Amino acid sequence: MNKIIFCPECREYVDYIVKKEKRKYTIREKEYNFNITAAYCENCGEELDIPGLLDLQMKEIDKQYREEEGIVSINDIEKLMSLYDIGKAPLSLALGFGEITITRYLKGQVPSKDYSHIINCALHSPKYMMNKLNENKNKIGLNAYEKSKARATYLENIFNISPKLLAVISYIFEETLEITPLALQKLLYFIQGIYIALYDIPLFEEDCYAWVHGPVYDTVYNLFKEFKYNPIDDNRFIIVKNRFVELSNREQKVIQLVLNTFGNYSGKILENITHREKPWIESRKGYSPLEPSNSLISKEQMKKYFKDIDKEYGLSSLDGVNKYIHKQIKFE
Repeated sequence: MNKIIFCPECREYVDYIVKKEKRKYTIREKEYNFNITAAYCENCGEELDIPGLLDLQMKEIDKQYREEEGIVSINDIEKLMSLYDIGKAPLSLALGFGEITITRYLKGQVPSKDYSHIINCALHSPKYMMNKLNENKNKIGLNAYEKSKARATYLENIFNISPKLLAVISYIFEETLEITPLALQKLLYFIQGIYIALYDIPLFEEDCYAWVHGPVYDTVYNLFKEFKYNPIDDNRFIIVKNRFVELSNREQKVIQLVLNTFGNYSGKILENITHREKPWIESRKGYSPLEPSNSLISKEQMKKYFKDIDKEYGLSSLDGVNKYIHKQIKFE
């Protein structure tokens, strides 16, 4: 959108244009190409210094530099503090830094790569943070230690799932705007079912159970049960962020296939689909509709069922999966 500002070159008020452009910057003797916002006079093409532009450019440089060098952001540090319910000074000391180091970082100072690595490890691993707390217990004070230790213990216990399943959940979180625990459970079930049908091996090791509301992975249920039917939204789950990079191309391809198909429907519709499928129906035999059970849906059951579906519809394609879904939801 064009705006009006005084141009020193034209010596009059002019329209100007804001646009992004590549610029070279040298930081610590290394050259970088950053996308920077700039403003230009529409009359003469002179670059203009409009209000707030310099601050915006500094923020753009800071963000892109940190991303390029893999350095944590201010937001990452704030999330770490929230994650472990710990203040700036105690966090600095717990991580083995000087007492005001975290304060300086929150004000904009860029951490070294070594210190950034320590912060990132603490952000993504409760076990690592627990070790740091124990190493520096005497430096941070008993109250801060006990509060943060309780958080680390809680996070370590609830994230008692395999690295592969954690990576799958990370991918789903990365690719969806919001997701409820119910929808997450069903997507995990369909991901496992399609993967095992296509490649004859399970994607992750966890067992699935035939609960009242469809197939459920109990460890994942315990992880997110407090959200009930609401979207999952909590700083604690920054721990699963970026774990999806551990997945192979074919694993990611299957997950994306499920998200692009089953992922278009609500958790309740997905539940209803599973209620019409043999694995859940067979595992619920002998139970009344609302009777709790912990009956296993075996990987062999899933493999047989989804292989039959693959033969009929072709589960390796969007079109095939969508045809299967449409047949199942015709009865809604």
